[in-house]
Amino acid sequence: MADELSRDRPICVAVLAIGGQGGGVVTDWLVALAESRGWVAQSTSVPGVAQRTGATVYYVEMIEAGGQTPILALMPTPGDVDLVVAAEWMEAGRAIQRGLVSPDRTTLIASTHRSLAVSEKSVPGDGVNDPQAVEMAAALTAKRFLRADLSAIAQANGSVISASLFGSIAGSGALPFPRSAFEEAVRAGGLGVEASLRAFDAAYDCLDESAPEQADANEAPLPVLSGGTPAERQKYHALCERAGAYFPDSMKAILRAGLNRVVDYQDAAYGEDYLDRLEEIIDLDKRVGGNDKEHALTAFVAKYLASAMSYQDVIRVADLKSRSSRFARVRGDIAADEEQVVAITEFMHPRVQEICGLLPASLGRGAEENRFVRWLLSLFTGSKRVRSDSLRGFLSLYVLSALRRWRRKLLRHEIEMAHISRWLANVTRTANDDYDLAVEIVRCRRMIKGYSDTHERSMSKYDQVLQGIDLVRGRADAADWAQRLHEAALQDPDGVALAGALKTIESFSGPKSEVA
Repeated sequence: MADELSRDRPICVAVLAIGGQGGGVVTDWLVALAESRGWVAQSTSVPGVAQRTGATVYYVEMIEAGGQTPILALMPTPGDVDLVVAAEWMEAGRAIQRGLVSPDRTTLIASTHRSLAVSEKSVPGDGVNDPQAVEMAAALTAKRFLRADLSAIAQANGSVISASLFGSIAGSGALPFPRSAFEEAVRAGGLGVEASLRAFDAAYDCLDESAPEQADANEAPLPVLSGGTPAERQKYHALCERAGAYFPDSMKAILRAGLNRVVDYQDAAYGEDYLDRLEEIIDLDKRVGGNDKEHALTAFVAKYLASAMSYQDVIRVADLKSRSSRFARVRGDIAADEEQVVAITEFMHPRVQEICGLLPASLGRGAEENRFVRWLLSLFTGSKRVRSDSLRGFLSLYVLSALRRWRRKLLRHEIEMAHISRWLANVTRTANDDYDLAVEIVRCRRMIKGYSDTHERSMSKYDQVLQGIDLVRGRADAADWAQRLHEAALQDPDGVALAGALKTIESFSGPKSEVA
């Protein structure tokens, strides 16, 4: 592409990066690169809102020096940008939305990794944007579309993504400069040169311009259990073989993922409980759904039952925060050297309910009903800061995670298992009369997430949706109404849309009834 660029006009480059990705470093390197070749370059930046609510757009214009001083633009003009570099996958989509990518001139380079925006993480349901939408839009709007996981490349070489971004720019051939000039610009920066050049070299030839191939998940090798002893991993593989023998091939991937989650959460016996429940559902599915429904009921139950059985309690939170893999991931995220000391502070807010949930079932129920005991336990609640990198903080988390072996006897487990039993009983009862409605009841479990206050709010919404479903039960369009209620519950955290949908149902069905 570089040979096609006119030397009579500036070369226009836009870099979209989020906080901590070094977009300013890439910009400085680009300016130094151009000036080292006798060009005139100018850079500007328009910052977004902090962290993942917006990206900074760095803009560079460069032109060969002539007899007169050129006047360069301060902002990119839609349809006039030669190279767009997105340091995160969705930023490529936002560049397209801004009109910075055009099919007649723009080379688009995008890192395929994701760093979720606040708007994606704050919605009640799954708010993650569809990556396929960016793939299709980029294929239509860019003259050349190049991508690779530039974040992973940088981490593998002990550097940050700015270095791999710069290497991908050099490797794309979008700018009329030799590789040596790019490398000299990195050296001139003077900081982390060796690591930056390693990432630069790895990214130089990594870009893929072909359409990604879709892998067959059912042909994938058995996944490795996230944790556990060798004996537990052997039992896990035996469970995967049991699932493969009893369930359709189309469900292999989701069953393996579900088993991985529940076995890692508790133990192999817990995985057996998971399969026992699912075998009852697949038998029901074959009887009432037949082949026409393609076992949709079982597939959804497999997904959401695994999530329900691995509920977020204090034990789980402590387990995840005290794992060696978690400390390694944190060090990798901040690119800490081996000799550097990393301090990690955990912010927690336990409530009386969480403390009672850690007690044996009968003792926990008694504590919740006793006002004096609740007051006494409240002295240990509120905002807490735990240094998990310290011996005292780590041991407190480790001791809490060790309660996992007694989890089945605790109050929180009793409550969650009772809720799962009612949920599956409702699904089974409904499937005999209205298969599609049963599927929607299963999908409603998606609303329950998180722990502490988040879990309580999601449970409240779930109960409201089931009350609405109870009102439309028996109607020919009951499944459609259940889907509308479900979607309304996920639209906003305040529940305004759900309240409106419930009022609509009440207008033709009468007042709410109690859910069994």
